[in-house]
Amino acid sequence: MLTLDTVAPGLTSGRWTIDPAHSEITFTVRHLMTTVRGTFPEFAGEAHIADDPFASSARAEITLASLDTRNAERDAHVRSSDFLDVARHPVMTFASTGVERATVGRRARTPRFHVDGALGVRGVTRPVRMLSEYHGISEDPWGGMRAGFTATTEISRRDFGIEFNIPLQGDKVVLGDTIAIQLEIQLVKAA
Repeated sequence: MLTLDTVAPGLTSGRWTIDPAHSEITFTVRHLMTTVRGTFPEFAGEAHIADDPFASSARAEITLASLDTRNAERDAHVRSSDFLDVARHPVMTFASTGVERATVGRRARTPRFHVDGALGVRGVTRPVRMLSEYHGISEDPWGGMRAGFTATTEISRRDFGIEFNIPLQGDKVVLGDTIAIQLEIQLVKAA
């Protein structure tokens, strides 16, 4: 049986909370012939790390009104009912449903895991699978313990009822369907 120290050296069991000042949630989507990047700077969450690492769990809430693509007009449109409908659905939620060792990247220097979960957007909840990397732990200057993770996934916006688009010449459209999501998460061990 794999132990916590075997698969995530130094990580200890218990409750860990996300430090939003040292974490980031970003996304990319195709727009015409380029990629638009954005971030959600307001979020909160926690992980419960178990002695059996594959019994661990995580949950998070992202404030959708915090969306920032560096273009105020575009941000207002994405917050509207055409896309995120922030007035009726102010948060995106994630709750993990399982953790397993990833079968990709076996030669990577950092341990990788699949974190399965339920992602809720606009009142629609769908399963997602994230590829997560553990980057280790460190003591901070105040005596606390911190752990670093990266996670990535891709979702279809249509799966969440986000259908808005503008047709172009031929069979092309302004906006792609696939949204790539990347998380850079720093967790702090709860006292």
